[in-house]
Amino acid sequence: MSSLDDWQRPGPTPRQRRIDLVIGLVVTAAALFHVMLSRSVGLFVWGVERSAAEHLAFALAISIPLIWRRSHPELVLVVTAVVFVAGQVRESQEIQFASGAIFAAIYAAGAWGRDRNRSRWLRITVIAVMFGWLAIAWLIATGSIQESDFADGTGELPPLLSALVAQVLMNMVVFGFSFFFGETAWLSARREAALVEQAEKLREARAAAEERAVVTERLRIARELHDVVAHHVSVMGIQAAAARRAMDRDTDTARDALTSVEEGARTAVDELHRMLGALRTADEPVSAPAAGVDQVADLLDRARDAGLTAEFAVFGPAVPLPDSTSQAAYRIVQEAVTNSLKHASASTIDVRLRYLARELEIDVADDGRGAGRPDGEGGMGLIGMRERVALLGGAVETGNRSAGGYRVRARLPLVPAQRAVTS
Repeated sequence: MSSLDDWQRPGPTPRQRRIDLVIGLVVTAAALFHVMLSRSVGLFVWGVERSAAEHLAFALAISIPLIWRRSHPELVLVVTAVVFVAGQVRESQEIQFASGAIFAAIYAAGAWGRDRNRSRWLRITVIAVMFGWLAIAWLIATGSIQESDFADGTGELPPLLSALVAQVLMNMVVFGFSFFFGETAWLSARREAALVEQAEKLREARAAAEERAVVTERLRIARELHDVVAHHVSVMGIQAAAARRAMDRDTDTARDALTSVEEGARTAVDELHRMLGALRTADEPVSAPAAGVDQVADLLDRARDAGLTAEFAVFGPAVPLPDSTSQAAYRIVQEAVTNSLKHASASTIDVRLRYLARELEIDVADDGRGAGRPDGEGGMGLIGMRERVALLGGAVETGNRSAGGYRVRARLPLVPAQRAVTS
């Protein structure tokens, strides 16, 4: 938001302009009618009777500008002030409606002025001119005031001084309130505009957050699909190739391989059903819980069926893991096994889980030909692996082993409270 003095209040709406037109015309009609009533009873504030045309002209000139008090507040204030002083100089101003008009003009300039500093100084100038004219009027009038004019006075103060102080106090109240209410209205509009702007920013931030959530969810689904499909399809492909090679010379081996293909396909379909179930509405059941670290052994059994020699060991006392950590550990091992089967031409894979004091370490190494790309790059599976680890605040290292083969080592933080419970 801009600073207070830099902000410009928007002009009135078409509806507000129509309201101003109606109010201005009503006030003008009332002021003209009041002039007629005053003339009919011989009530002249200044004690001087001017022509009806002059009285009506000043009443019209002081009231009609109120139609534009919100669309052109500063111009209306200047015109109203000039007409007000001119009417008093001519001693033909209708005072009641004229006082209300100058009050409304000062208020409108404060509430609707486009340039706040200019509006503030314009109002101060007009008020100063009004008090200056009051002083001049009193100086002119003092020569014609007689003591007999205050014969009915019963107070303790000098009557002329009392009249002057009363007039000054009344004008201070009128002008002070018009200035104060104008400032208050402007500040209220400023706060409302700030709230509208903040609400718009909040809507934009919420929309951006929702968009980020959608993108994040899409990435999560893409990772899940890749992990599930790539692993099982890779295992199925290797087993199908083994079945093809053994079809003519070893039917039992071919049958076992095809059985593994069937089981892998069924498992892949079950995993896909689980993921699709998670995307349904909350009242629809999810097929099955996601795989976790306790199913790593079953994962390696399928790798053995595909022809890998798989070693698996757990070091340290196992502790309960959050679902996110357990699932991430399983997916990391699954991706490493998939890469060993699909890309590395490995014959042996070694999987080790280490429960350390503050983290779970997953170490997967194979004896394949290693990665064909520089460390730090990778396909979608390695990217998904790094994303999973990063979301949990862990770290992952991937690269070729000096003795040959490829290694994936990931560290996932453990919850300290859980570790303390089991120790």
